[in-house]
Amino acid sequence: MNITVKDLLDAGVHFGHQIRRWNPKSKPYVYDNRHGISIIDLEKTYDLLGKAATAIQDIVASGKQVLLVGTKRQAQEPIRELAMATNMPFCVNRWMGGCLTNFETVATSLSKYKKFLKMEDDGSLDKLPGKEGAAIRRQMNRMKRNFEGMLNLQGIPGALFVIDSHNEEIAIAEANRLNIPVVALVDSNSDPSLLNYPIPGNDDSTKSIRIIVDVILDAIQAGASKRVEAPTRRKDITPVAQEPDFIDQEDEPEVTLPEGYDEADFDDKKSYSENTNEDTGDQNAAVSKETKIAETESEKKNSDSKES
Repeated sequence: MNITVKDLLDAGVHFGHQIRRWNPKSKPYVYDNRHGISIIDLEKTYDLLGKAATAIQDIVASGKQVLLVGTKRQAQEPIRELAMATNMPFCVNRWMGGCLTNFETVATSLSKYKKFLKMEDDGSLDKLPGKEGAAIRRQMNRMKRNFEGMLNLQGIPGALFVIDSHNEEIAIAEANRLNIPVVALVDSNSDPSLLNYPIPGNDDSTKSIRIIVDVILDAIQAGASKRVEAPTRRKDITPVAQEPDFIDQEDEPEVTLPEGYDEADFDDKKSYSENTNEDTGDQNAAVSKETKIAETESEKKNSDSKES
């Protein structure tokens, strides 16, 4: 991570809720109670934030999506910015009950909304009768509020990142029912035992939310950079190694024979020339043999005359 405990302290992540709103299950993450306010242990926050970032990175690297949820006013803009930077689906207006547990119905409504948007883009919505077009536009306004940020949702997400687990308890309950990992910024008034990766911290301050969001942003981008598409290999195909052909396979020039000649004539002449060469070679060999005999006899006579 690119932050330190001092950065968390400067962002005010250590400020919890009032003691009267304290949840006893958050006791392991509370450092002290001062002036009626719970003080969160930033050492534990830092460690748990690192584990949550690693989990998010692994989930994104596996090719899955992370649904970003933050419907409270302080979290809406940071979640939108995070979604725009990572191209992840998000929910910032209202969590629809059954968005995960009844995903088939939600997917049908999403397809319908995409169809309306396409009609609006190509101008076919303006060609409808006035009453019918007005009804579709009213329905689109409701869908825009409910489905903002979910148009690129591809099935059940791989994980949920939530700001304020107490406020988004319905979304967390649906994720737990489907065994979807939940990473959430949890304050002292929330139950961290419901989360797979709790991040103890102040969830009411925009500055505190943004520093946590920045860490998650880095984790998502790091996971996206590790996505590798494995090449498909078929076991039933054996590659054939072809030997390179170093011989220039050029077309032979076409030869036109003169009139009165045939290919057989050239074959006869070829055989005749071969026979002639053989006879000439034999004659040359005989002449060289006779020359050697004459030289031998002359040498013998010269030696005899010297002796006499």
